[in-house]
Amino acid sequence: MHVKDLRQLTKAELLKRAAELRGNIRDLRFTITTRQHAKVRDLRKAKKELAQVLTVLKEAKTQELTNKES
Repeated sequence: MHVKDLRQLTKAELLKRAAELRGNIRDLRFTITTRQHAKVRDLRKAKKELAQVLTVLKEAKTQELTNKES
């Protein structure tokens, strides 16, 4: 997913997506370690997408706090 698509999701959807990605990363780590999965790049992509989701969540939280102060 692109960041612009992530920004359109609700907070609940973003949290659900983050949980799914964490599980996917865990599974990929185990399959790569046991050499059942040959594409290490998939792990890197999953980590990057998780970072993007967490960044969008943090931006939304910061914006929410800024709006409360104003």
